Amino acid sequence: MKLNILPYIVLMILATACANIENTGSTTEEGKIKELIAQMTLDEKIGQMQQLADGFYPDEEALKQAIRDGKVGSVLNVVGPERVAELQRVALEESKHGIPLLIGRDVIHGYRTIFPIPLGMASSWEPEAAEKSMRIAAVEASSMGINWTFAPMMDVTWDPRWGRIAESCGEDPYLTSQFAAAMVKGFQGDMNDPTAMAACAKHYVGYGMSEAGRDYNTTYIPEPLLRNVHLRPFKAAQEAGVLTFMSAFNDLNGVPTSGNEFTLRQILRDEWKYDGMVVSDWGSIEEMINHGFAADKRQAAEIAVKAGVDMEMASTCYVENLRSLIEQGVVSEQLIDECVGNILRAKMKLGLFTKPYDQMVSSDTILAASHLAEAREMARKSMVLLKNKNNTLPISKSIQRLAVIGPLADAPRDQLGTWVFDGDEDDSTTPRTAIGQMLGNRMNYSPGLEYSRDKSTKGFSDALTAAKSSDAILFFAGEEAILSGEANARGIINLPGIQTELISELKKTGKPLILVVMAGRPLAIGAEMEMADAVLYAWHPGTMAGPAVTDLLFGDFSPSGKLPVTFVKGAGQIPFYYYRKNTGRPATEDDFIYIDDIPRNTKQLSLGFKSMHLDYGVSPLLPFGYGLTYTEFQYSNLVLSSREMTKDGSITVSADIKNVGNFEAEEIVQLYVHDKVGTLTRPIKELKGFDKINLRPGDVRKVSFQIKPEDLQFFNGKAYVVEPGDFEVWIGPNSDEGLHSTFVLK
Repeated sequence: MKLNILPYIVLMILATACANIENTGSTTEEGKIKELIAQMTLDEKIGQMQQLADGFYPDEEALKQAIRDGKVGSVLNVVGPERVAELQRVALEESKHGIPLLIGRDVIHGYRTIFPIPLGMASSWEPEAAEKSMRIAAVEASSMGINWTFAPMMDVTWDPRWGRIAESCGEDPYLTSQFAAAMVKGFQGDMNDPTAMAACAKHYVGYGMSEAGRDYNTTYIPEPLLRNVHLRPFKAAQEAGVLTFMSAFNDLNGVPTSGNEFTLRQILRDEWKYDGMVVSDWGSIEEMINHGFAADKRQAAEIAVKAGVDMEMASTCYVENLRSLIEQGVVSEQLIDECVGNILRAKMKLGLFTKPYDQMVSSDTILAASHLAEAREMARKSMVLLKNKNNTLPISKSIQRLAVIGPLADAPRDQLGTWVFDGDEDDSTTPRTAIGQMLGNRMNYSPGLEYSRDKSTKGFSDALTAAKSSDAILFFAGEEAILSGEANARGIINLPGIQTELISELKKTGKPLILVVMAGRPLAIGAEMEMADAVLYAWHPGTMAGPAVTDLLFGDFSPSGKLPVTFVKGAGQIPFYYYRKNTGRPATEDDFIYIDDIPRNTKQLSLGFKSMHLDYGVSPLLPFGYGLTYTEFQYSNLVLSSREMTKDGSITVSADIKNVGNFEAEEIVQLYVHDKVGTLTRPIKELKGFDKINLRPGDVRKVSFQIKPEDLQFFNGKAYVVEPGDFEVWIGPNSDEGLHSTFVLK
């Protein structure tokens, strides 16, 4: 469709913006910022520090007047391109200084073309593909006037109970860092391009460690863990040029992150030299009162601005209190100038003064064919094959009858996943639709359950009838989109409702049973995996879920995804992550004695003393990095260029990978390292590199990784160090398997 925005409005906005910049008289960006700040009143400066959500003012004219008066620096969730253009026109033409607005909106994994949830995208282990996806999201959103998104989320988490694991890239800091940088580049693109959209590194910092996986909860993270794990993706985003950071909801070691001078000033500003803008999360400044860190909104404003939060989202602690805090000498106006400078710098780098809304002339890009094709490909790459007994998959396209069953087989809204504000379920192509288009009347569809939490057995009979009259059963299990995402933590992470009971009944038919799981988190599906002949984990794949899963199930492509997070056997095994510490009494599978196998009256000392659960054992359900394909890959010939590395040198580690099966497929080759002895105990393995390769049957490729001393650096509680000593190295298909060798750092 075409938007009815007159070209002269665009030209007037551009001319006015350029004139305001030129009136500063300076030729440099920093000079222009200083001169503009010098022309502003204190109230106008404080106004730049306020982001207001739509609906704050009673009517549109009141909002426009606030913009004219310089009381608003950004608006949030204002939708409609004509409306956005009018508000921007008011800011540029009718306010004293002609400062454009930041137009904020959550565009997390797509605007109208919805891509897999970020956890699914991370399963592709292909940051370049995620960059393309986020570029498309920015192109679509910017055509609606949105110029700022609150993504990517780069919180590392070890807890699948946490609903926001869906927005994360999993448990590993290295993998998350690669995706964080790629997504930032995708959203922001070329700053000179009208489709550039400011990204936001969130949630800074440690939010993914919320106790018990409950959102907004307390976090305790020792400084070594903070620096070695949780800060690394944010540093990667900063180095990628992210324009904004968001302070989080959580308190970190007793200090709320929206008032934390250690993280916001010492690390972000002083150590990293970040000159961008920091925005609070929604109401997180005022929430310091609930935390018990501030007595009232006045003290909350003082704490936050001194800590380094430049803009307040939604709440009004700043606009209500900063003037009096300055007049009474509690806060310096110089500090306010620094905050405003950071805000103006982000707006200038984004080009809002000179190209505010010319991109809104057309929205033909929405749901473009090329965008849908990219979403289909990204969804394919995100899906992980967990089991394929007796080569049950792929399904033959000549199958006579296929039963398609399950609550997620035809759930157009749920397949989009969490945090989808602008995606439309009417745009979704579901698995039922896509498979039906391929098989026609050879598909027997019966949902069995109406939705994932359904506990009624009324649909079982029809589902079993469909299964018995078919050659194979395709069951779409999982959880609805509302069961993951913000504020949607779960204490039990099994399949909800009575899906397992229906799967058990279907298993009794004796037909091949293929399980496709659509979910926003790694679920505890051990029992279901035992019953199924094949399992494909599809996450919430987005708009093109149906075509993508059909591509894989019928063998047009081989699954290539790998898990970015460990799958636990049950919630009681949390946290379980691959780069855990060894402990003083590490256990092996040989040490495990199952709880029901312990004889009665067994003496206390007879079982040994090792670190394990009596009911879960020593291993997870599935390890980090795991994933199968329709072929088999053989790893051989591990070679190190040297067994010794100096502090100013490097070594190359390589291995040969051969496709010894019958399908062309991609393999994600992974490099892991273990520092055997350190001044701080080190993880048993750490991901240090990966490479995605495509091999036809019989092909062999040598995959090489370079290891440098800086790759072995860690924070030991006092400083970042590279310590000499013995190291182990692996090249393998996941974190549990691989070719092994050793080297020494001199």
